[in-house]
Amino acid sequence: MTDTSERPKSRSVAPLRALVPFIRPYLGTLLLAVAALLFAAAAQLSLPVALRYLIDRGLLAENAATIDRYFLALFGVAVAFGLFAALRFYLVMWLGERVVADIRAAVYRHVVKLDAPFFEVTKTGEILSRLTTDTTLIQSITGSGLSIVIRSAVMLVGATVMLAVTSPRLAGVILVLVPLVLVPILVLGRRLRVLSRASQDRIADTSGLAGESLNAISIVQAFTLERLLSEQYREAVMTAFSVAVRRIRVRSFLTVTAILFIFGAITFVLWLGTQSVLTGGMTAGQLGQFLLYAIFAAGSAAGLSEMWGEVQRAAGAMERLVELLQANPDIVAPAKPVAFPAVSEGSIRFESVAFNYPSRPGTMAIDGFDLPVESGERLAVVGPSGAGKSTLFALLLRFYDPQSGTIRIDGIDIAQADPRAVRSRIGLVPQETVVFGTSVRENIRYGRPEASDAEIEAAAHAAAADEFIQQLPSGYDTFLGERGTRLSGGQRQRIAIARAILKDPPILLLDEATSSLDAENERLVQAALERLAEGRTTIVIAHRLATVLEARRTVVMDHGRIVDIGTHDELVKRDSVYARLASLQFGATGNGIEDLALKAAG
Repeated sequence: MTDTSERPKSRSVAPLRALVPFIRPYLGTLLLAVAALLFAAAAQLSLPVALRYLIDRGLLAENAATIDRYFLALFGVAVAFGLFAALRFYLVMWLGERVVADIRAAVYRHVVKLDAPFFEVTKTGEILSRLTTDTTLIQSITGSGLSIVIRSAVMLVGATVMLAVTSPRLAGVILVLVPLVLVPILVLGRRLRVLSRASQDRIADTSGLAGESLNAISIVQAFTLERLLSEQYREAVMTAFSVAVRRIRVRSFLTVTAILFIFGAITFVLWLGTQSVLTGGMTAGQLGQFLLYAIFAAGSAAGLSEMWGEVQRAAGAMERLVELLQANPDIVAPAKPVAFPAVSEGSIRFESVAFNYPSRPGTMAIDGFDLPVESGERLAVVGPSGAGKSTLFALLLRFYDPQSGTIRIDGIDIAQADPRAVRSRIGLVPQETVVFGTSVRENIRYGRPEASDAEIEAAAHAAAADEFIQQLPSGYDTFLGERGTRLSGGQRQRIAIARAILKDPPILLLDEATSSLDAENERLVQAALERLAEGRTTIVIAHRLATVLEARRTVVMDHGRIVDIGTHDELVKRDSVYARLASLQFGATGNGIEDLALKAAG
């Protein structure tokens, strides 16, 4: 997806056609609302006729009985108009709320299926802006806006027809003046549409900046960046404000232009009508009737011109939402995905895999990678930062597909399988644990959504998490806050391990979760990880020497390639890159490494 400043501007209201699939399921409600609107419009359009006869046959004829009868008729019409108008309002507003709820659900459902390359170039704050601000604009046009547009359109047509019936000559003059009124409105409306899209883009920029900084608030405060980021946010807000002011200025000018042109034309026509009454060309009642219809027509036209600006903004918003709905992931299931064996052995094989990230096409993240991993094997992967260790996990989980080569799980090329089937066989415990803003129970349940409460608690026991969970205010039902801020690092890691235990996958990926923990939490988490790894194929990105010592094999990576493979002792004796990594990364050299090895073995 392109940067917001590079997006093409909406040139028409065509994007609003994308609303049709969302409105179609509620076509019955829409038709009922239109029927109520037509009855309300008919009642309103009958008022001028009643006024005409009230003047000509009641007031001018000085007939009290006729006056009373017509006033009762006027009241009855007003009651009918009020009832049908209220019904129309309720139905249309319900429709607006329902459609927007469906759009939000559809956009979110689609976005969470998009792949890693999409999120490499798209800010989360921008997506949230589209889900909130843009859908609010759609809500205004599908709810009250739609009501105003339909009502104004019907009233404009009805009032215009009745103007022609009342006085064809004066109605003809109005039709001649209509193009003079519409041309400036349409020109200004086009400019308003462009500014509306730009305004929404700038709002998305502010949301992205705020979301990014708030998600890293501890870093912001640790580096005393509050003032700097506040100033950056203020500049982004002021940029959005300046664009919004230009939009408001154009819309204000559009409003005053529409009012002046429309009511100027109506005033001129009414002056002609007054002259006609004085010469006997029409009655006073007919002029009153024509006056009311002219007011109805002018008000409806003004309402349409006012809503035209909202329609332009909604078109821009819908265009942005359609961009999300039309974004297609590169990682998709084949038309006929290959099924995995019913019982997984957990074997893995990398065959001549080469990969570079889409955002870094000139740098190979994985280069000529060949590696078999046997069922039930515990494999450690070490290497300097940027060696490609985490990229292996991303490829195994099929967040990306390699440019060449094959990755097989249980003998099946994962590129020929459904990504969901691939990921269902893999459990991941990342170094930075993700805890959601819900209860402990639900956080663990994410490992297997259909799991029972008993299974969740059993998984927590196995992860050495039950003890601290029971001490929380509401136990397993304790709300953990956004990103699990109420838990320590070790507690969050044990929640993640419980989640993986509940999933019970044949393959386990560990971006070693103990590297940033204190000694006590490290011991508890390491014990839980040992229980979790039993009987599973386990690949560990190793940050601690103890992990390497417990692995059957250790793969040393550098610049996306395998530098060496062997046990700890073999790698140290060969004086490979591993010895340097051990001395620098693990803080042990020479005899220190051997002592640690003996200690781990004993």
